[in-house]
Amino acid sequence: MSVFIIAEAGANHNRNYEQAIALIDAASEAMADAVKFQTYSSDTLYSKNTPNFAGYEDISKLIEDIELPREWQKDLKKYCDKKNIEFMSTPFDEQAIEELCELGIRRLKIAGFESTDPRFVRAVAKSGLPLIITSGIGSNIQAVENIISWVGEINKNPDITILHGNNAYPTPFSDATLNQIDKLVKTFPDTKIGLSDHTHGILAPPLAVAKGAVVIEKHFTLSRRLPGPDHPFAIEPHELKQMVVNIRLAEQMCGMRVENFSESEQKMKTAMRSCITKKSLPAGSVLTEENLTTKRPWLQDSIPALEYYNVLGKKVLRDLEEDAILTIQDI
Repeated sequence: MSVFIIAEAGANHNRNYEQAIALIDAASEAMADAVKFQTYSSDTLYSKNTPNFAGYEDISKLIEDIELPREWQKDLKKYCDKKNIEFMSTPFDEQAIEELCELGIRRLKIAGFESTDPRFVRAVAKSGLPLIITSGIGSNIQAVENIISWVGEINKNPDITILHGNNAYPTPFSDATLNQIDKLVKTFPDTKIGLSDHTHGILAPPLAVAKGAVVIEKHFTLSRRLPGPDHPFAIEPHELKQMVVNIRLAEQMCGMRVENFSESEQKMKTAMRSCITKKSLPAGSVLTEENLTTKRPWLQDSIPALEYYNVLGKKVLRDLEEDAILTIQDI
């Protein structure tokens, strides 16, 4: 299965429709599989009694300033269909779940903080759609077990992808803990595992693919200089393009060998060594370390150097000249 790459536009549209369209264009040009927005409301995301939070005196006002106008969603999806890229959006309330399902989206995403809420996870699971879920704070095994259990209470055979992630924006490289992907892959063999990456740059995603991640989510923006909370840690369009290229290369490089020689090695295998006579040998001579050595090349019928010690003590069946390449017909 090819790695599914989600270009996370999030709130980086800045409530500008043309900017949202430009983000879709950038994701499409980068050859991402999906472009994802977020569907939330200041009325349903935070309590009106929230005190100063994360450095913001009025968190509800911040959310109001960056929330996606819901009337855009239908047109954004149509534009994504035209550009042949999947439209996605992360719901943050029940109305958002219903609206997105009505649009005919293919899958739903649950954000890391929301994945710690069994009530909301169950509400999203009721859609019956495939789910991509970022594990909550800590991204530990118990958190993932909780998520799978909650979804399983609603759907007996759920299609779940768990994204390892650190919920700091940005995530320090030292806290990326990509080895956790190895543990998740081993612990949950029947569940797809991916990465929601919040580190700076584009190094982490291909590394995650090398560890078995099959979904990658990465925030992007048209420019890190734009105003708004999510622009500074996001990657820009040229970086998104290179990230996709690097992920596809990582996929190619992490394949399993099923033949003795890879396709590219077939023309190089003659550079291996064969058993070679040190001197002329008449028919009936016994092969010994004194009259047999190993050199390049290896030919189709020659005896490879790997068999050197197995042919010692055998008699040659015909006269051989010095430096002759020993073949299976010779012994």
